[in-house]
Amino acid sequence: MGSEADSAEMTGPLLAGVPAAVEAVPPWREQLTVRAIVVSAILGVLFCLVTHKLNLTVGIVPSLSVAAGLLGYVLVRTWTAVLGMFGVVSKPFTKQENTVIQTCVVACYGLAISGGFGSYMLAMDQKTYELIGTDYPGNTAVDVKNLSLSWMIGFMFLVSFIGIFSLVALRKVMVIDYKLTYPSGTATAMLINSVHTTTEVELVEKQISCLGKYLSISFLWNCFKWFFSGVGDSCGFDNFPSLGLAAFKNTFYFDFSPTYIGCGLICPHIVSCSALIGAIISWGFLWPYISTKAGDWYPAELESNDFKGLYGYKVFVSISLILGDGIYNLVKIIYSTIKETMNARSNQGRLPLVWVQEGDKISKLPAKEKLLNEVFVKDNIPPWLAASAYVGLAAISTAIVPIMFSQLKWYLVLSAYVVAPLLAFCNSYNTGLTNWSIASTYGKIGLFIFASWVGHHGGVIAGLAACGVMMSIVSTAGDLMQDIKTGYLTLSSPRSMFVSQLIGTALGCVIAPLTFWLYWVAFDIGNPDGMFKAPYAAIYREMSIMGVEGFSVLPQNCLAICFVFFFVAIAFNLMRDITPKSMSKFIPLPMAMAVPFYIGAYFAIDMFVGTVILFVWERVNRKESEDFAGAVASGLICGDGMWSVPSAMLSIMRIDPPMCMYIKPSLTYG
Repeated sequence: MGSEADSAEMTGPLLAGVPAAVEAVPPWREQLTVRAIVVSAILGVLFCLVTHKLNLTVGIVPSLSVAAGLLGYVLVRTWTAVLGMFGVVSKPFTKQENTVIQTCVVACYGLAISGGFGSYMLAMDQKTYELIGTDYPGNTAVDVKNLSLSWMIGFMFLVSFIGIFSLVALRKVMVIDYKLTYPSGTATAMLINSVHTTTEVELVEKQISCLGKYLSISFLWNCFKWFFSGVGDSCGFDNFPSLGLAAFKNTFYFDFSPTYIGCGLICPHIVSCSALIGAIISWGFLWPYISTKAGDWYPAELESNDFKGLYGYKVFVSISLILGDGIYNLVKIIYSTIKETMNARSNQGRLPLVWVQEGDKISKLPAKEKLLNEVFVKDNIPPWLAASAYVGLAAISTAIVPIMFSQLKWYLVLSAYVVAPLLAFCNSYNTGLTNWSIASTYGKIGLFIFASWVGHHGGVIAGLAACGVMMSIVSTAGDLMQDIKTGYLTLSSPRSMFVSQLIGTALGCVIAPLTFWLYWVAFDIGNPDGMFKAPYAAIYREMSIMGVEGFSVLPQNCLAICFVFFFVAIAFNLMRDITPKSMSKFIPLPMAMAVPFYIGAYFAIDMFVGTVILFVWERVNRKESEDFAGAVASGLICGDGMWSVPSAMLSIMRIDPPMCMYIKPSLTYG
């Protein structure tokens, strides 16, 4: 895998601001405190309310991990200050405790996203059935399961914990060996490190000042953009045709996103370049070509999210690339693990703490990185425990989920849990490279496949329920790896991170359904003319209805194109492994190429702008870029993340931006 080749490039900015080796690290039990859990529960309620609001209105929820870390810091500092006024001395607030709060909150509000309260769960309800129309082909009254608080909470407890255990055995591979960036996790860690630092080192002070400067710039820029963003999704700088109107139609434009400029600054150059190459192949050539076949390969005049049209190509081709890359790397990891185990046994030695493909380079690691690695592997979670928990929870879920959803037979649930770890690995790996989690895409694939498997007798509900099972595992696993990266860089124990993830998930299984129920009983959810339109509910139900018809409804040549890109991904990985490093570093990463196929080209352009800035900076002053690139990137990402909270609050209070900036072609006169 190419990530090893790029590790040297990533080490500088990622380790900027990491504490010195002399710092004392509290035991993992001391990192988990009562006040941390109380603050996490308070923030969990707040963030779940915000998440549901966004899910039920626009259907898009930004990452709130940075805001969770910062608000956790503010609340605990306020807590200790108030107690101090009454003469009560509190325990010192450490960065590890702050990381625990952030992890717990993300796990909690993450279930408000992956729980499908605005998508697959709501798609089962009578309201959505009636909204689509009783005369809609395949939409039958039999395929209805009305929402209730009891079964939603029960379903959350059944499916939400399993994903936590799916990738525990691979955490060292993802974070230490492959050195995946996880940009949001890295930015959150740098923010937490900066607000807790007690070091007087001049470089650290400059890095903190740099982070604060660019955080402020990013936040104020988002505030400025909001005034021009209007109502809907077609206004403002996010839809600015910076490369021309023709390019804009094919999603080629710079959307002024600080987050993805920051990702370009913090990720290896090959990741950003691969994303741009994927954007050019898909939106520059493939999708425009397939669009010319409308009426031939697929019916013309279809909705933009209809699997029978161009959307079907986008979803399945991107998944094919991701699966090809994911399967190759998973097989490679398994092979390397077996090989290392055999070598260790033959040498009667122990497995190395850090697996490095090109020999043992542990002694050559910088002192800071050694400290990070030592803390990371110290409180190890035994793989046998994670595997046993996964099997046990999967067995319980396999037995009970079919009782809740009679259409979803036990062997279907079991097959989902067999495949889920592979998909969880693919999503976590992709998130580590590009910061994009596409758990919902895997959920849609699961929805389509299981609805097709069950067929006309219950396939709609079976597909929607299976979507929930798949999304919960894949999304939770991706969130956990982001948080583990944060914990790695803040010297937090993996064991405390793991326990806080479990606590946050348990809180989320109760808080997420309860906060949704507040909206459900207080507002007319799903009304297309109301405030809470829940746009994705009808889409998911229609997808499931279509999935009942099976792969035959996919547009012409879709599966053939998918097979081509699946093997292209494998071929690219083989080339990266067998060619010399001087050549392999220029071969694109299929995983990074795949995301623009589905999302669009705009985010790849943002990342490319970031990587060009980093490239020029390295040429002008390499030492300065190594010291401050991570701080600049983290500031840009953090400021963008912090703006999501006031933006959501403005939306909840129904305060709309005062202006809509919209670009259209100029009039020409003959």
